[in-house]
Amino acid sequence: MLLVPRWVLLSSGCAPVLLISGWMIAASLEGPAYDPATQTISVLAAYGAAGSWVMTGALLALGACHLLTAWGLRAAATAGRVALAGGGLAALVVALLPVPSSGGSLRHGSVAAVGFALLALWPVLAAAGGTAPWALRPAPSAMATALMVAGAAWFLVEVHRDGPAGVAERVVTALQSVWPFVVVTSCLRHSGDGARWPAPRQD
Repeated sequence: MLLVPRWVLLSSGCAPVLLISGWMIAASLEGPAYDPATQTISVLAAYGAAGSWVMTGALLALGACHLLTAWGLRAAATAGRVALAGGGLAALVVALLPVPSSGGSLRHGSVAAVGFALLALWPVLAAAGGTAPWALRPAPSAMATALMVAGAAWFLVEVHRDGPAGVAERVVTALQSVWPFVVVTSCLRHSGDGARWPAPRQD
């Protein structure tokens, strides 16, 4: 029996492709005025930006992918699935609350921060013991969360010091969008190897 339905491979695999292609296309529409090294992805979806429709669409698609993946990823612990779904919902809200053409937005920033936190925590919350698929075991899950938290901290430091915040944001968001695909692939390979993963005993 498959630990996850095969369609989850599509929803999880599309997430990083849509996100990365979205920011690349939107940046190309902005032209040389946009600096991807120092400016954030949110700038691409801001009111009046030339590629705002592309970046907004990419964020909406990303959120939908995370929600679908969380729904189908039945091999993961419930807390992790809820956190992944919350991260997907945050992506949808971020897309619907773009920043103004100049300055920041407290609502946008707050929702984005919640999304960052949920997507960073979901790997460790989704972990299972025993003979769980590789990407759902405690050590890899904790490592993924640690890398995402470190990436988020790097982003905050670069924002504070006016450094390459765009690079930091892209690294951490790319990692967060790829990890669900890693988990799903791990689950499908686990099933394909014929491995048995017994359900936890009810004491």
